Amino acid sequence: MNIDMYEKRIPIIKIGNFLIVSIQVDMHDKMAMQLQTQILEEISKTGAKGVLIDISVLEMVDSFIGRMLSGMASMASIMDAAVVIVGMQPAVAITLVELGLEMQGVDTALNMEKGMEMLERRIRNENSDFS
Repeated sequence: MNIDMYEKRIPIIKIGNFLIVSIQVDMHDKMAMQLQTQILEEISKTGAKGVLIDISVLEMVDSFIGRMLSGMASMASIMDAAVVIVGMQPAVAITLVELGLEMQGVDTALNMEKGMEMLERRIRNENSDFS
């Protein structure tokens, strides 16, 4: 049997104009690439204006995972969706800084509640710009 066929996918839940992604397993490179594709497809399919990614379970990230998160934010931005990463553990933040990854275009918040507030504020601001 091919194990890849049974590999777990990270669920993406749509709530209002947002996609909620709660990573509950340690990420590896293939899973990060799969998640990036999955999120971009969901943005395209649903027209979501924001993506909240909960990484509170991740204890470590490497440069590849960091670049994938940053790249995902850039790609989502091109598709008119904001990305907020929540739940970053101190060790992950330290690693990203030590690796020199700036994570441009990625907003961060301490928890999901604050992340949702950031996304909602962005939608309100964008809507008021068109009024």
